[in-house]
Parts: sequence; structure tokens; C-alpha cells
Amino acid sequence: MAQMAEKFLLSKLSRAGFVALIAIATLCAVLGEPMVAAAAAAAAGIVIAGKTFHPNRVHQPWPRIQQAFFVVLLLILLASFWTGPWILSHWLYALPLVAFALVPPAAAAVVTLIIAVLAMIATQWAVGLADRHQMISAFLLTLLLSALLVFLRDYKTRQLAPLRRTDELTQAASREYLSADLHKEIQRSEREGTDMSIIMIGLDTHLSDDEPDEDIRSILPRIGRYLHSQIRDFDTYYRVADLQFLVILPGISTSDAIARAETIRKGLATLLESHGMNLTVSTGIAGLNIGDDANSLQQSAANALRRAQQQGGNRSQAYSSWSQPAQPSQPRAEGPVA
Repeated sequence: MAQMAEKFLLSKLSRAGFVALIAIATLCAVLGEPMVAAAAAAAAGIVIAGKTFHPNRVHQPWPRIQQAFFVVLLLILLASFWTGPWILSHWLYALPLVAFALVPPAAAAVVTLIIAVLAMIATQWAVGLADRHQMISAFLLTLLLSALLVFLRDYKTRQLAPLRRTDELTQAASREYLSADLHKEIQRSEREGTDMSIIMIGLDTHLSDDEPDEDIRSILPRIGRYLHSQIRDFDTYYRVADLQFLVILPGISTSDAIARAETIRKGLATLLESHGMNLTVSTGIAGLNIGDDANSLQQSAANALRRAQQQGGNRSQAYSSWSQPAQPSQPRAEGPVA
């Protein structure tokens, strides 16, 4: 809920800022201030291309468009040094924060340094500007405050990184925690003598080249919400690849996991169909056996999923003796189930 509220507020602020910048651009164009109008229009482009303007929009290629608008704004500000009088001097104060928000830190630092040096050089020529010295001192103070804010932002990001367990797009647990969590569940299962299974879920994108990547990515949040609705409170699900998920099912035998996988697969197929997407879903199931560890169990589920997709997809496949060296004796579980 907190994340939804944050996105809602940022979206509202972005839209309000876009409207204000467009109004400034229009007014300045009418009043005969083309440089200010162009700068405001470029800033409006930065806002509308940002991910906060429309939270549900697919990100690519919008970051590139946003950076292109930033380059345009930068060129306009550089041109204002020589066209004078410094009608865009106040825009320089926001430039460091905008640079560090849109481009890599190294590039942002270079851009900020170049702008600061050029601003100080230009003030020596602007003899007609009465408050040029005060403006430079204020600009340098703004640079220091911007550097402090950037440092605090990066420090906060590093501090919170270990606590950020969920994938932002699907709300599934991050892959980085999968091996450690799966190891703990295996130890608990062996200690208590209970069953445990995992399900790997994958979209059969190789069977349908008609759906563009943007459409597939747009459905991922709904897939994440559906998976969340289908698991128990103590089950966990992870996003292990761009279009693959893994579910850990403590206390569930392989046969029961097959039934759950079929329910999830059919539900996801209905979800995709309801959004007009010609895609199918396959699942691979693996149960915990003696000698399994986190890596071998994941590999078993991945092999089962690969087998299901090689057989045409749109099915569930349990890991069995076909993936091991020839041993014709009793397979663990049969598949496909679809």
C-alpha cells in the first residue's frame, strides 16, 4: 500500500509539474522570450518521459527519450551564457540534481563540473550583470547542497539494499535470496521429515513471436499478483528470470505440487487470454529427494520446465528419470500432466 501511495503521489506531482512547465513555455513564447520557452518545453519533456508520469508504462525506450530532452535543456543553458542577459541563470540551480537523476553518476559529475567552470568564466564577461558575483556564490552553494543530497541518496540506497527483497515489477521475492531461502527450507524439511516441492513457471514465448516484448512486460505485474493470490502464507515465490518464476512449497509432495502447478498454469493461461495475449504457460515440478541441495533442486525444476517446453509447451512436467543417466527403475513422478 505504501508503494502504491508513493507512486500515486509522484504521478500527481509529475502531472502538475508538466502542466506548470507547459504554461510557462506558452506564456514566455507569447511574451517574446524564446530561450525561456524552449528551456521550459525541454523540462516538460523530461517530466513527461519520466516513469513517475505514468507508473504503469513500460520503461523502455523512455529513459533514452528523457536523456535526450536533458541534452536539449543542457544545450539551451549553455547557449544562454553567450546570448545574455542571463535570463536562464536560475535554471542552473536545478541542473546538478537533474543530471544525477537522469544520467550515470560519472557523466553527471563531468556535466556539473563543466557547467560550473563555464558559469564562472562567463560571469567575468557579463560586466553588465550587477549581481553576477552573488549569483556565482549562490550557484556554488547549490552545488554543495546537491552533492550532499546525492551522497545521502546513494548512502540510503546502499543501506536499504539488503532489505529490498521484492522485485519492483512483480512484487516477487528477488532471485538473490532464492538459494539461501531454499537451503533453509531444505534443512527444515530434512529435520522435520516432511515433504517439500518447488514449481518453476515459464511463459512459452518461444512458441509465439507475435507478442511484442512491451506487451509481455506490461502483464508481469498482474502475473505477480495472481501468483501471490495462489500461494499459502508460508509459501514464497521468486522471479528467477525475465519471464520465469519459482515457487517454494514446504510440506507439499510431488503429486500435490503437480496439481497445484496445473491450477496455476491454467489460471495464468486464462489471465493471458483475457488480456488478448496469444501465450501459453508451462511449469516444471521437482520434489525434494535425499541428497538434494538448493542448486540441484533448482536444476531439477529447470530441467522439467525445459522438457515441458520442448514437448510443445502449455503443460506441466514433473522431474523424473528421463533427466538422469539411464536408470529404468521407478521414476519419481510422471509428466506431462497437461
